[in-house]
Amino acid sequence: MSVYWYGIIIALAIAVGYFVARRLGKHFGLEGWVFDEFMLWVIPAAFIGARLWYVIFNLNYYSLYPGKIFAVWEGGLAIHGGIFAGVAVALIWTRVKKIKFLRFADVMSVALILGQAIGRWANYVNQEAYGKPTDLPWAMYIAGEYRHPTFLYESIWNLFLFFGLYHYLSQRS
Repeated sequence: MSVYWYGIIIALAIAVGYFVARRLGKHFGLEGWVFDEFMLWVIPAAFIGARLWYVIFNLNYYSLYPGKIFAVWEGGLAIHGGIFAGVAVALIWTRVKKIKFLRFADVMSVALILGQAIGRWANYVNQEAYGKPTDLPWAMYIAGEYRHPTFLYESIWNLFLFFGLYHYLSQRS
């Protein structure tokens, strides 16, 4: 049996983001059930959106092999599509639940940034999302060369953003 570290890391990122949203949401008067229920809607929508985005941007391949569209175990998710789908679900869901969208989005954006910081480590495991060749001491050996670990740069940047926004929003509310 194979262990798919990418999926495990993404699941961890979602779980940590969820708990952060619940905690930060208290500062905005949002009860825990708000995030419990929202996650039931947004996780499948974001997954579908992430896959759809990937398929659309690789349409030449998937038009030749349409049966592979559903072969997610072969890879192929794009966070951009997941975010678009998540925002669409949030717009509809907050309207139905009569929750202020911008207040909710403030909380969820902080959770998303932390989730992205964690999720980028899945790129490390898969040895993807790397940069140009370099001779810097922190370079990663991938594809026969030492390269910039761009996943690491983004992960660190996202952590700075997360801590800054979390602190700011905790104080502001």
